[in-house]
Amino acid sequence: MRLLMVCLGNICRSPLAEGAVRAHLDRHGLDWVEVDSAGTGGWHAGEPPDPRSIAVAASFGVDIRAQRARKLVRADFEHFDWLLCADRSVLRDVRAAAPAEARDRAALLLDWAGQGTGADIPDPYTGGPEDFRRVWAMVD
Repeated sequence: MRLLMVCLGNICRSPLAEGAVRAHLDRHGLDWVEVDSAGTGGWHAGEPPDPRSIAVAASFGVDIRAQRARKLVRADFEHFDWLLCADRSVLRDVRAAAPAEARDRAALLLDWAGQGTGADIPDPYTGGPEDFRRVWAMVD
């Protein structure tokens, strides 16, 4: 199973989701599941996650400092089984970029995880530490 977490710039929500999912998989010995993250935009390509994302993940014992932002690329639609999107606008953009055969493999992360129908993960970028903690609670 190959999962790709997707948000806008790949520095806040999707790195937190990648870190949380990876930590759960490691804890349960599910090393056959691959997890990565990407953004629909390439503004932050090559950069580490937002320092607030790093801090909130670290507060829960998860180290995401080695992650680097990257933009979603066409090969991702072929490689990943699921492209799990942070919100409806990201989902719309991912499906618009996807080849026809991959559109059904793009879903809202919280829907896919059984955490609520149509539930968006709010972008904490312009918020404070509490907004990043809220996102962590949602993706964890």
